Amino acid sequence: MRALVAAGLALGLAACSSPAPGGNAPSKAPAPQGLQVEEVAGGFQHAWDIGFLPDGSMLVTERPGRIKLVKNGQVTDVEADLTDIQVRGEGGLMGLAIHPDNQRFTVCYNTTKDVRLTTFKLDGTTATKTKDLLTGMPSNPSGRHSGCRPTIAPDGTMFIATGDIAQGRNPQDRTSLGGKVLRIDPETGEGAADNPFATSANANERRVYSFGHRNVQGVVFRPGTDQIFSSEHGPDVDDEVNLLRKGANFGWDPSKGGTQGGYDEDVPMTDLQRFPDAVPAVWSSGSPTEAICQAAFWNGKLAITALKGQKLLLFTLDAAGKVQNVAIPDELNDRYGRLRAARTAPDGSLYVTTSNGTDDKLLKLTGAA
Repeated sequence: MRALVAAGLALGLAACSSPAPGGNAPSKAPAPQGLQVEEVAGGFQHAWDIGFLPDGSMLVTERPGRIKLVKNGQVTDVEADLTDIQVRGEGGLMGLAIHPDNQRFTVCYNTTKDVRLTTFKLDGTTATKTKDLLTGMPSNPSGRHSGCRPTIAPDGTMFIATGDIAQGRNPQDRTSLGGKVLRIDPETGEGAADNPFATSANANERRVYSFGHRNVQGVVFRPGTDQIFSSEHGPDVDDEVNLLRKGANFGWDPSKGGTQGGYDEDVPMTDLQRFPDAVPAVWSSGSPTEAICQAAFWNGKLAITALKGQKLLLFTLDAAGKVQNVAIPDELNDRYGRLRAARTAPDGSLYVTTSNGTDDKLLKLTGAA
């Protein structure tokens, strides 16, 4: 099956194509002109996420378990109790979301028992833990597929992108928080009142917004619309950009309906034979994958970083959310190595981090997109 899929997708991302069923492949757009890249700060180690504060400063999480405050190019350690973090493989300190009161922030990280969301209150360069917002998200001891990134939605709820921890049954099991997009109340950690499975007797299922995901890296809301997009790692083919639907199944099932005891990665990312109602991706990389990461809307484009691909992809979408073309800025194409975080700042610029492991950078992008 995997060989047939790879052959059918031909050049995949190399040609900026999209194998979404029934859709035409978007064209490769010319590289944008006038892009300016500023190195705001350096010296990070696997900078994972960015949050903006009202005084113009930023919080940056590092996977080894540190939080940095960046202001006017100066980097300061934030004092916070992060002693329970387990750093291994892809796991450690990951996503970050600033609360609307601009005093609290929530981070997502691995412990020896689980992946969890914990909320802190910031006072200068000291962060005090106020509560564990959500515990019990599944964790792989190796750290594999530990993707976890919270984002505050326009309606005030919190969306959380999670990985399936490479356990075959998780994506289709709606009582598991792995391989999902979750939507919770950021004050209580409970599922939002109008979630698709809000009447379920299971608290975890009440938190599920969509399921059947592999390793979601980010969720972003298209300004002026009700469209929500996610960016997701594929196995050896088919990284995906998905237009999320409430309660929908996105078709990843390495357990083959529970008949496979391990983790069969030869199944399709969106298995329409097993799940005819599964939602196809609006864009898929084909082969090779680029390990796309976080997504942000910037100057009307959907901007997505790539780790393995070491580039930024700029997607032009039509009003319905279909991908029209994809552009790759020369200024970030194999210039800075692996790119991870992407967040749009209040001033409209785009901030991106590198994730090479040593002397990682916080980059500010301005100019034409």
